Amino acid sequence: MKKLFAIVAVLGLFTFGTTQVFAQEAVEAAPVDTVQTEEAVAEAPAEVEAPAPAEVVEAEESAGVHKSLKTKFIEGGAEFMALVAVAMVIGLAFCVERIIYLSMAKVNTKKLMEAIAEALNANDVERAKEICRNTTGPVASICYQGLLRIDEGLETVERSIVSYGSLQSSNLEKGCSWITLFIAMAPSLGFLGTVIGMVMSFDEIQQKGDISPTIVAGGMKVALITTIYGIIVALVLQVFYNYILTRIESIVADMEDCSITLLDLLTKYNLKK
Repeated sequence: MKKLFAIVAVLGLFTFGTTQVFAQEAVEAAPVDTVQTEEAVAEAPAEVEAPAPAEVVEAEESAGVHKSLKTKFIEGGAEFMALVAVAMVIGLAFCVERIIYLSMAKVNTKKLMEAIAEALNANDVERAKEICRNTTGPVASICYQGLLRIDEGLETVERSIVSYGSLQSSNLEKGCSWITLFIAMAPSLGFLGTVIGMVMSFDEIQQKGDISPTIVAGGMKVALITTIYGIIVALVLQVFYNYILTRIESIVADMEDCSITLLDLLTKYNLKK
């Protein structure tokens, strides 16, 4: 949990700093006084513009898209976009925490089982236990639980492996429910901002008593921006979530495969005794 809080804090500071940069660039990009611009144009000498290279044009287009996205983010309103940003930060924190945990849980199962098989062939059960203790991940933990009950019979070993395997599977999926929560919350918060923005637009129309296209378009634009960014956040979190599920399925498959291999090794070990 401490690691999760640290990740949330780092992502929160990054998001806050990015928002500040967005706001500063939006202010710098604001149009200057028209009179000053016309005077500057009149005083400036006429120059023949050289055709820009293709790479420069592509860079300018990329910068224009990036700046447009930042401007739209600011136009969405702090009261609405902040909720979407918080959902993104916390959701990404859970995703990063799960990815780090699953990366540490993944081991070379083939090498591990070969080392255990070599120790059992040499009738050295303690060495096999030590190998499992010195290896991280749920696969090694399951093998260790089975080796602890090697003298109690294969049925007891199998029950222990199944029970401990279920516990390890639940540990792998810990926090995934929170990720699905923020995947659902992000577009919902965007829709909430859209509905509230539309209500505010209609209130402004009612106060002014005039259905002006400018009033309606301005309010609707701000309202729809929150929906766009809410959907973007949900899509990003969904990609991470699917990646996490893929890693979990891979580790669970390794657990099942190694459990069967361990039972076979223990069966051969008991026959040799």
